[in-house]
Order: sequence, then C-alpha cells, then structure tokens
Amino acid sequence: MNDQELIQGCLHKNLTAQRELYDRYSPKMLAVCHRYAINREDAEDMLQEGFVKIFLQIGSYEGRGSFEGWIRRIIVHTCINHLKKNKKFQENIELIHAQGMTTRSEAIPSIIQAKQITECVRLLPVGYRTVLNLFAIEGYSHREIGAILNIEESTSRSQYTRAKNLLETLLIQRNILPPHKQKTEWLVATR
Repeated sequence: MNDQELIQGCLHKNLTAQRELYDRYSPKMLAVCHRYAINREDAEDMLQEGFVKIFLQIGSYEGRGSFEGWIRRIIVHTCINHLKKNKKFQENIELIHAQGMTTRSEAIPSIIQAKQITECVRLLPVGYRTVLNLFAIEGYSHREIGAILNIEESTSRSQYTRAKNLLETLLIQRNILPPHKQKTEWLVATR
C-alpha cells in the first residue's frame, strides 16, 4: 500500500493498514524517540504514545508536505510532552545563560559511526539533549524551541551552547573526536 492507501485505511480503522503504517514508520520514529529518551523503555513509551496520537489525528493530515514529516512532528512533540509530563526536562534545565562562553568546535571525521555519537548525545542532561535535538537535528529555531519548551529564547541558546560543549568533551574523552585540531565547525552553527 502507498501512503494514501494507508491513510484511507487508518481513517476507516482498518487494522491491517494501521499495522502496516506502524511497521513502515516505527523504526525511524523509534530512532527519533531514542534521541530524547533516557533509556529504551522511555523511547518505546514515547513511540507508542506517539502512534496513538497519529492514529487519532490522521484525519488532520492535509497532504501538504511529506507524510513522514507529519508523523515526525507528532513524535517529536510527543517526546517533549513526555519529558515535561514526567518532569525530567524541567529538572535538568539550567536558567543561567551562557554569555561569554567559548565554544571549541572541531571537524568530526566522516568515519565516525552515528551510533557512537548517539550514545554520547544520550549521556547529555535531558534539557541539553532536548534543545540539541530540536535545534541541530529537527531544525527548529531557538525562538520556536523556546515556545515549545516554555523557556526563553536565550535559555534555548544557552542550553544548545552547553550541550555542544559537553558533547564535544564526551566525544574527546571517548576518542571519537581528536582533541588536537583547531576551531572548525562539526555541528550546526549557532543561529
């Protein structure tokens, strides 16, 4: 079935269509959930909660943009709501702004596997990890992140800067990123 057939089937509560939609998109969306979750169980909970929302809201998909992108937005918002609901995000947000902080950036060799970086990202405090994911991976602006997380735009910038610094430190400690190179960009530049 193509996406339109899946959507129609899901609108009619067809279990075969729902299963196929889940099977088609859940592996990618589980990877999204892993970027926000502390552990596999949390990621799976986020995924399940997200797919419940997808099936309930599938009638709101208007065909503009990619269907996968629409699914991803629901999953990302579900992850954030899950963190907020469980107070894991709020406990880890620091409201001290990162004015005057220096960022040392280095080129990540292309041979580094995404799994190693993902493991290091998972070690970041929840607030840092959430802002890093929303900004560098999902492409939200700091203003949008502030609105989504109910924080100031400057707090989003601060969290992103701190996340980059801590991630860089973790990558160096694990010998994934060589410590001897000078400043070059290896992660999305602060907007």
